Amino acid sequence: AYVFQSHEEDDRKVRRREKNRVAAQRSRKKQTQKADKLHEEYECLEQENTSLKREIGKLTDEMKHLSEVLKDHEKICPLLHCTMNFVTIPRPDALSSCLPR
Repeated sequence: AYVFQSHEEDDRKVRRREKNRVAAQRSRKKQTQKADKLHEEYECLEQENTSLKREIGKLTDEMKHLSEVLKDHEKICPLLHCTMNFVTIPRPDALSSCLPR
């Protein structure tokens, strides 16, 4: 009876070790997949960040250009130099000279 019990215990140990080994493999595979997914997300965010920085640069350049255009226009704008700036309705001839053709 003792030999039979020992053989049963050995079988249980082998099955338990095999079950544990399979569970450990699953766990490691899951960790690897999670790390891969995080790496992919990181790469996407880096690309998006680079793209947004490029867009910020373009918009900053455009803002500088438009500010210069406005500053140059303010120097020659008849509406800004009119002695009657307090009038709410601008003269049509003064307004049309400010508009692009």
